[in-house]
Amino acid sequence: MPTTTCTCGGKAVAKDVKDNIFLPKEAKIIRVEKTTEMERIFTLRLADESQMKFEPGQILEVGLMGYGEIPLGLASSPTRTNTFDIVVRSVGRVSQALNRLAQGDSLLVRGPLGKGFPLENLRGHDLLIIAGGIGLCPTRSLIQYTLDRRKEFQRFILFYGARDPQQQLFLADLSDWRKSKDVEYHETVDRGDPSWKGNVGVITTLFSKTKIDPGTRVVICGPPIMFKFVIRELEKLGVARQNIYLDLERRMKCGVGKCGHCQINDKYVCTDGPVFPFSEIEKLEEAI
Repeated sequence: MPTTTCTCGGKAVAKDVKDNIFLPKEAKIIRVEKTTEMERIFTLRLADESQMKFEPGQILEVGLMGYGEIPLGLASSPTRTNTFDIVVRSVGRVSQALNRLAQGDSLLVRGPLGKGFPLENLRGHDLLIIAGGIGLCPTRSLIQYTLDRRKEFQRFILFYGARDPQQQLFLADLSDWRKSKDVEYHETVDRGDPSWKGNVGVITTLFSKTKIDPGTRVVICGPPIMFKFVIRELEKLGVARQNIYLDLERRMKCGVGKCGHCQINDKYVCTDGPVFPFSEIEKLEEAI
C-alpha cells in the first residue's frame, strides 16, 4: 500500500494514504444486470481484493476517467462481504458511460462517504422501511442488513412503490420478500397492466394494509413529493418525528462537503447526511 512521508518539527511522520477520501480505487465489475430500460445493477469487487467497509445508507462516488464521477448509494449490505452493489440510472453523460460497461470492465470508486442509517436507534424496535422508485437502492442495504441480523430487530415491515410493474427493481429480491416470513412486504404501482395482480395506487395506500405501532422506527427514501404525504400518514399514526429518518440522496456532487451543491441552510447532505432524522430538518426550507 502506498505511503507518504513528511518531516514535521524535525520528526519524520509516515502517513498512510489508503484512506484518503480524494483517491479513487479501481473496482472490477463482477456482474451487470439490466433491470429496467434506464437502470443497471452492478456487482463490484475492489481490484486489490480488499473489503469495502461501510454502513448501510452510506454513498460512493463512482466514476470513469475522462467522464467524471457521480454519487450513488450503496445498494447492498456490509453483512454480505467480498462484493458490493450499486445501481446506475442513465440520466447524464457519466451515468450513460457507466451503463455501457460490461462484466470484466473496471470503474473507479471513492468512499464510503456520508452518514448512514442510525442502526443503534433502530435495533430493538419495530422497523418500517418505505421506498419509492429508485429509493429502493440505498434502502436495500438496510433491508439486507435487517434480514441478515433479524434477531436484532422486532417486527420488520417494508413498503415499496414503483411507477408501473416495468419500473420495479431487484426482481429476484421482490420474489423472495413476497414469500419471506422475516419481512411483512407490501408493494404497489401507480399504474398497473394486464399482468399486475397487486395493489394499484400511490405508496400511502399501503398504510391501510397493515397496522403500524406508534413506537415504530421509520426509514423513508424516494422522490421528494413522497416524503410529505408519507410523513402526514405517519403523524396520523402517532409516530414521533425523531423516529422518522429521511434519506435525502439528492443534489449531491463532490461527496465531501466542498462544492456546496447539496447545501440546505447549514446542512450538507453529503457529509451531515444523506440520512437525517425528520426532527432535525423539518424546519429547513427546501429540505423536503
